Amino acid sequence: MGIGKSKTDPCPLSLSWGKSHSVDTSQRQHKSDSKKSEEMSLSDAAAHSNTAEMPTGEQEGAKGVEEMPEEEAEEEVFLKFVILHAEEDTDEALRVQNLLENDFGIKPGIIFAEMPGGRQHLQNLDDAVNGSAWTILLLTKNFLRDTWCKFQFYTSLMNSVNRQHKYNSVIPMRPLNNPLPRERTPFALRTINALEEESRGFPTQVERIFKDSVYRIQQAIWKETRNTVQRQFIA
Repeated sequence: MGIGKSKTDPCPLSLSWGKSHSVDTSQRQHKSDSKKSEEMSLSDAAAHSNTAEMPTGEQEGAKGVEEMPEEEAEEEVFLKFVILHAEEDTDEALRVQNLLENDFGIKPGIIFAEMPGGRQHLQNLDDAVNGSAWTILLLTKNFLRDTWCKFQFYTSLMNSVNRQHKYNSVIPMRPLNNPLPRERTPFALRTINALEEESRGFPTQVERIFKDSVYRIQQAIWKETRNTVQRQFIA
């Protein structure tokens, strides 16, 4: 009787070991993935449990925080002063603004060049004059060369005459640099006591003009006017 041939593994030993190793690795990977899945499920369950245990008020508060807009609309501020100036005098206007705010504590203020862009000049002028307690006219030699500046000071003066709470709110000021000579000052402005920065009495003038009591009165009128306009708009 002949002895039958024994079947041999067609794959070499090294390949056979490699296959066995890959299967083992696959099994371990499967177990690892299963373990991670279980950990994630436990983590989700714990988070859900914490949320369920949180009082209703706190849950609503948390939702409210998430739903809050990133940026809230800033409330408009009634300014202490606005400086109307020639285009060439922007740097001088900034210097005067810093002087009043930092040395005398009269803040907040703004110069006309810093009014919001993209709007008509007339709209900005109206907002500047009616949105501040005092309107400062920066009287330099450049001021009268600009037709727009002439319109600004005439408009400001008419506004102070037509509105009782704006009486004496227009303040001409001759700064240290390139001031407009008195003889060249328009007659309408000569009738108003101007702030003279080079004068020794300048600090006293500033204290007498920019009084908090006057500011609060104008601020109250400004707020009431805005509220009335908003109510009419809603109605």
